[in-house]
Amino acid sequence: MKHLKITGLAILAVIAVTSCKKSDTSTVSQAQIQVGQSVSSATPLTGSIKGTMLTGQVYTINGDVTVNAGDTLLIQKGVTVNVKNAAAIVVKGTLVSLGTKDAPVTITDPSRTKTTGSSTATSDSAYAGGWSGLYCAPTCPLLVLKWTHLDFAGAGIQTIPFTGPSVGDQYAIYFGNPNGNFIMEDSWVYGSPDDAVRFYGGHVNIMRNTMEKCGGSGGDGFNAKGGTQGNMAYNLIIGSATNGTKSANDGGIQPQCMIAMYNNTYINNGFRNTGTVGARGGSIEIENNSRSLAYNNLIVNCAYALRVTGGNNVTAKVYLADTTGPHPGDPISQTAYGYNYYYGDNVSITNQFLPTNIAQAVVTHPTATGIPNMVSFLGTSYTFGMQYDGASLVGLNNPMFVNYPLPNNNYKTKASVDGYNFHLQSGSPAIGKGFLSFSPITNVPIDPNFGSSGITGPGKDIGCYQADGTGNQH
Repeated sequence: MKHLKITGLAILAVIAVTSCKKSDTSTVSQAQIQVGQSVSSATPLTGSIKGTMLTGQVYTINGDVTVNAGDTLLIQKGVTVNVKNAAAIVVKGTLVSLGTKDAPVTITDPSRTKTTGSSTATSDSAYAGGWSGLYCAPTCPLLVLKWTHLDFAGAGIQTIPFTGPSVGDQYAIYFGNPNGNFIMEDSWVYGSPDDAVRFYGGHVNIMRNTMEKCGGSGGDGFNAKGGTQGNMAYNLIIGSATNGTKSANDGGIQPQCMIAMYNNTYINNGFRNTGTVGARGGSIEIENNSRSLAYNNLIVNCAYALRVTGGNNVTAKVYLADTTGPHPGDPISQTAYGYNYYYGDNVSITNQFLPTNIAQAVVTHPTATGIPNMVSFLGTSYTFGMQYDGASLVGLNNPMFVNYPLPNNNYKTKASVDGYNFHLQSGSPAIGKGFLSFSPITNVPIDPNFGSSGITGPGKDIGCYQADGTGNQH
């Protein structure tokens, strides 16, 4: 799909392109693009919106705004959008947010302030939701978020903008087009009462993002439903109520949900879920007839390690994952996992390095390629799915973060990055342990503005930060 067709608008180069020549070399600043007319920041916005929000401007949204089908809203670098009155940004057309590392875009509730330190669902306004979020309709062909902050979203949408969402939904992002493209790269979500990102279909590439404080008493970082296929890789997810990444073929939407989840770092997830204990995870969840790959993930002090569900629990709505195959020609021919790294500071965590049958059956097999080697640890007498004693695994295999203390007794309430640094020290045992012999899903356009910056394959080091400086850039 060419982006000129996606936008439906002529793309105009911004006039200011500077260059200076010195001997036989020249430096040219990269021109920003503009679609349609510029959006005025002089008065608060409500109703229909299209065109370009200009660099460095501060915009205010006072009521629900809608990008109509066939229209495009482009946000240039350095823009701040203050959203008041629990308003939603409804996208029936195209939305492209092009922040940069030095000048990110920020969309936020200006009445709220980020906090550091201990965080609980009852004490932290991050879980209350300030503005309603981005709601992308089945007519939205393209959502691109690059170097974009989404802070304090999920207020609970009160007017159903199109078929799909329900009144009261509390997501930061809802994407509902199985034929559309959703690219989220190098961005941040801070705070949500429920799932930060809920996908009901789409070709997706979700890479190098940082997710903090996702879900109050339940909710995941990235929750992909039926019709969604693509990648979730190199993301740092800290303090989610339940899972960091999840695939579930809910909704009866085709095609079948297939997600490659690799080289992510999961910290302190799964401890605010008030649902049935053992019927939800804490890091990676593969369930409900979805198919996934899960490799090279670093899972630290999470309630559960990678879970492939095998239950049929009507109350918890958790059903058997798709482990059939191989299915030649599919984006993921068969669910597969390994080379994942686990660390836990107490026995309740290490007892779930291989999730066990607490509230429902699981079909997560022990692997010999991970750290620790659970095949060797459990031995030949282990009965699949049964509980085991992981006491001897407590505190082993410290991944050696640059700046984050382990052991850490505050894992249940530590849900934000703050001043910590989750890069790996040079002597980390997670370096060089990655598995490279699989391929990501390649189903989104590659374009510096109207597509992915590039689909990064598996990394040689475990987790989202690579020793060579690649991977997550936050």
